[in-house]
Amino acid sequence: MPLHDNMIKRRKTIKVRVGSLFIGGDAPITIQSMTNTDTRDIQKTINQIHKLTDAGCEIVRCAVVDMEAAKALSQIKKSISIPLVADIHFDYRLALKSIESDVAGLRINPGNIGSKERVKEIVKKAKERGIKIRIGVNSGSLEKWLLSRVNRGKLSLSEAMVESALEYIKILESIEFNQIVISLKSSDVLTTIDAYRLMAQKCNYPFHIGITEAGTIRSGTVKSSVGIGILIYEGICDTLRVSLASDPVNEVLVARDILRSLGMREDVINVIACPTCGRAEFDVEKIALAVEKKTLNIKKKLTVAIMGCIVNGPGEAKEADIGIAGSKKYVALFRNGEIIDKLPKNKIIQRLLKEIENF
Repeated sequence: MPLHDNMIKRRKTIKVRVGSLFIGGDAPITIQSMTNTDTRDIQKTINQIHKLTDAGCEIVRCAVVDMEAAKALSQIKKSISIPLVADIHFDYRLALKSIESDVAGLRINPGNIGSKERVKEIVKKAKERGIKIRIGVNSGSLEKWLLSRVNRGKLSLSEAMVESALEYIKILESIEFNQIVISLKSSDVLTTIDAYRLMAQKCNYPFHIGITEAGTIRSGTVKSSVGIGILIYEGICDTLRVSLASDPVNEVLVARDILRSLGMREDVINVIACPTCGRAEFDVEKIALAVEKKTLNIKKKLTVAIMGCIVNGPGEAKEADIGIAGSKKYVALFRNGEIIDKLPKNKIIQRLLKEIENF
């Protein structure tokens, strides 16, 4: 049950189609990730996308390193169920070939894609196919003229990122293209937040949110949760990727948890657990991790509490729908704060999963 009255109000944006989904407008915030396989290894890439889909990924991006990778996208697309986006750097011809491979979207970086004429060529072809384009500006790959202004103190880094995006928006708009998504990413949390706040005042295109090069699963999760969490709370998010130096499945799981913690996702099971102490009567971490793993794909609005002792049991987990609490002789199973059964410790997971299924 909600513990607050504040509902997050998202900024109003246009609605952009990406395959079978939409980004922005009244569409829900979508979760994205990116494969770390060699896109040219078609089967390996497909297998990883299936794992990402099972974890809750809704849009997937693949690196297009050369023409072989661009051609591989066509076969990959036929074997997956979520929209496929081509990630392009340096060579505009790879974007053109990716469009021919019938991807749902492109991500291009204005800082390295080439001349404005080449950008126009990409956009014209994308417009013909109804493909969205994400203008992805990274603080580490800004155009030289903008970096010069930053170094001279004429612009802040976040202001320069916004200027870069606006320049390329003008190009796209000049040929009446508006299927645009914007990202303004830095490895610095505050720079990223500032850039998105500034951009929100200047356009009504939807935003792809993330902290780039965030780090390992520990540090990257912290930085992404802080940066992305703040922007979601301020209503400045339409789709997101948590960037981790880890298995991309972890990116999806962290993204789900961020959205759930802010009340933006109610179709996943919320597993809460006590921090444990000397009173814990069973291995809280082991049970909580097992329940999380086994309920990953269950679509229910449900809070499940794993509490190590009776002190931290039904009383402190009043918001839980069902849960368990340890005692010296048994584990109490409770529903809506009331104990309904007493379980032997070797039957905890089995019985709890059954209760979740039947709730």
